[in-house]
Amino acid sequence: MMQTSFISAALLIVALSLAAAPKETLSPFESDAVLTADNPIDKLVLARLEKLGVRPAHVCSDATFVRRVYLDAVGTLPTAREAKEFLLDPNPDKRRILIDRLLETEEYADYWAMKWSDLLRVKAEFPINLWPNAVQGYHHWIRTSLKQNKPYDRFVRELLTASGSSFRAPEVNFYRAVQNKDPQGVAQAVALTFMGTRAEKWPKEQLSGMAAFFSRIGRKHTAEWKEEIILFDLEKAAEGDLAGVFPDGTAVKIPADMDPRDVFADWLIAPKNPWFTRNIVNRQWSWLLGRGIIHEPDDIRPDNPASNPELLAYLEQELVAAKYDLKQVFRLILNSRTYQLASVPRSDKAEAKANFAYYPLRRLEAEVLIDALCQITGTTEKYSSPIPEPFTFIPESQRTIALADGSISSSFLEMFGRPPRDNGLEAERNNRASPAQRLHFLNSSHIQRKIEQGRKLQTVIQSGSNLRETATEIYLTIVSRQPTEEELKALEAYAGTGVAKGREVLVDLAWTLFNSSEFLYRH
Repeated sequence: MMQTSFISAALLIVALSLAAAPKETLSPFESDAVLTADNPIDKLVLARLEKLGVRPAHVCSDATFVRRVYLDAVGTLPTAREAKEFLLDPNPDKRRILIDRLLETEEYADYWAMKWSDLLRVKAEFPINLWPNAVQGYHHWIRTSLKQNKPYDRFVRELLTASGSSFRAPEVNFYRAVQNKDPQGVAQAVALTFMGTRAEKWPKEQLSGMAAFFSRIGRKHTAEWKEEIILFDLEKAAEGDLAGVFPDGTAVKIPADMDPRDVFADWLIAPKNPWFTRNIVNRQWSWLLGRGIIHEPDDIRPDNPASNPELLAYLEQELVAAKYDLKQVFRLILNSRTYQLASVPRSDKAEAKANFAYYPLRRLEAEVLIDALCQITGTTEKYSSPIPEPFTFIPESQRTIALADGSISSSFLEMFGRPPRDNGLEAERNNRASPAQRLHFLNSSHIQRKIEQGRKLQTVIQSGSNLRETATEIYLTIVSRQPTEEELKALEAYAGTGVAKGREVLVDLAWTLFNSSEFLYRH
């Protein structure tokens, strides 16, 4: 695209944004479906909103839903064909059917392995230093656990009680991926990841009592390069019985021949534990709704109460009843009208956001965003490790959400806030928009090459027999919906100005949509 087209594309951005601006009628992101409370989630949320005098948003349109649920459930955009088939499907139960299908895809395992790799600090190089062999094994174990839908209590227990080689028993890397490896440092990592609380803020006695359960972890190196063995240290066990104190204040005496980690794991995953289920269902809600019922999701403490305690308690009960099947909780949330509300608020009250009166706008994660660009244009990205420990080369066909190693990055991923995976905090990921990001999309050769040279996008641009037909296909491809009549008229008016001609008009349309908030954000 020549420099003059940057100006023409900017003019088109203004024209289309004015055409799509909300009028008295519903926007393309809303539907006229009746908002009903047919399940406990909606009853609890709508009752809370009514009490606060907050009017909930309309239910989102089918086009908004299909894009949203693909991004939230599997971190991937629907193709134009998938979006079109969903929009044309007359089945009134099609949203539930789509949710069930997405939760069984390979992309589900890829995307949630990425999310868990952030929390579990899956990173080969400094400051975590798992090294490439261990990273590949650890990521594979996480992804396989998710693909097989391993019960969450079993998933956590295996992480906490694992012993063996960092290369051959990959779950032991939980204990290696902690910068502070003394008992208190390990206890803080366990509390953050599986209890959603920051134990460094606890009273000293409370943290010391929990740290005792991790005081007999042994570490041994082998002759194999960078391998480490994690085990129950029998030399430390010879010191005799051990006294530990659970975070709820219950003291326990642990026999010398028993691994204290087993005792702690049994306490942690018990159905009545006050932290375990609360933490994970709050995280799940936060991942899908943009904020936790307790917010921030990894800062659970007595003076940070839930915005809807009854809702949180209901999700906890459902997870236990489902025998810790995380997919079942995802289904409950995704099928709720609360999740399916439009992102257009109908109340200006401050309580609306914290009580889920509308779906919050959130920029796509860096990995999801670059994968979306590649999927639409038919291009790829190159990734390799920066340090020869040894070099890791990633096949260009592999999607970015499937990258195992947090050390492998790019200027794009860093600019758009991919987390460094150093401490396991949710806040490590930075999804705030910046001028540099805007300039990259508006004026970088990286985006320009994808639009101009991407085989798939160029095929779409050249596919239609007229402007309206091709524009509709471009809209479905990039933002998963059909253009409104106002948008089509704005495009025709732009084409009639002669600023851009023929194929240039459609290239400018694609450029405009890539730069729109509708593409860059979940909505």
